[in-house]
Amino acid sequence: MEHPSHPRHPVNQLARIRADWGGDSDLWVFGYASLIWRPEFDAEEQRPATVYGWHRALEMLSNVNRGTPECPGLVFALVPGGSCRGMAYRIPQARAHAELDRLWLREMPTGVYDPRWLACRTAHGTVPALAFTLSRQSPSYLGPLPDARMVDIFRHACGRYGTTLDYLLGTAASLRGCGIRDREIERLVALAGENGLTA
Repeated sequence: MEHPSHPRHPVNQLARIRADWGGDSDLWVFGYASLIWRPEFDAEEQRPATVYGWHRALEMLSNVNRGTPECPGLVFALVPGGSCRGMAYRIPQARAHAELDRLWLREMPTGVYDPRWLACRTAHGTVPALAFTLSRQSPSYLGPLPDARMVDIFRHACGRYGTTLDYLLGTAASLRGCGIRDREIERLVALAGENGLTA
């Protein structure tokens, strides 16, 4: 984690996000993976949404939630390029400050993400939503991995919230439930199945 005086320290990033938001309106959050199936906040409204310039990728190192330092796992992140379909959640202003604090504890304990406001296009207009993105310069960004390594991670990596494989399958199921198709996720689920890792 960065030094407390560094702009990338989680506390300082939260202060920047709060300042950009202003705090006097509802808070929108963009979910693209576990925030869809385990949001841990009460949204007043949710809308299917698309962001452009970013895509969902299972390319972020996880040494705690879905793996360990000895057996690292993976989690999804929004990385530059392409587009991503997900869900935009609206949290009423009256609850938004408290919910943002809870969300920050979950997503930003070490400050690894680059939180930013993204334009989320929905059927009822475009909304600015908080999203957790990842720079390709981050030490936690692994890039695309060979299938053999992915299978090894699916077979062995497990952290405090469970396995990388369960995380992949949970995300795949939630996206299907929302009517969202992600061909790479479908390919990875099929890869796990071909290697006898799913029922």
